[in-house]
Amino acid sequence: MTIEEIRACCLSFPGVTEDIKWSDHLCFNVGGKMFVVTSPDNFPVTASFKTSDDLFGQLSQREGIIPAPYMARYKWVHIDDISRLTAAEWLEFLQIAYKLVYEKLPAKVKKQIVSL
Repeated sequence: MTIEEIRACCLSFPGVTEDIKWSDHLCFNVGGKMFVVTSPDNFPVTASFKTSDDLFGQLSQREGIIPAPYMARYKWVHIDDISRLTAAEWLEFLQIAYKLVYEKLPAKVKKQIVSL
């Protein structure tokens, strides 16, 4: 999957916004909270995303995927090359990341997102 396809997938979820943080990281947010961070200017393109407790351990054992620096305690993983995952895997992991962050949002924010 390319960075453009990851971007399109993330933006297809309700209430998702994108912004640039730390000068060169393209971040995807729901309710103002990040669920995916990419580095599109790196070669190869890298990314980090939130995941479930179960998947955190499994993913961290795969080649090229490590607990995300500074974010591992929140169950984020970092992938050193986005091509290490298939399109189907990306779709699954992006949906999980979105859902995990969305579910922790305050009810008022969720209501605003649903009404978009």
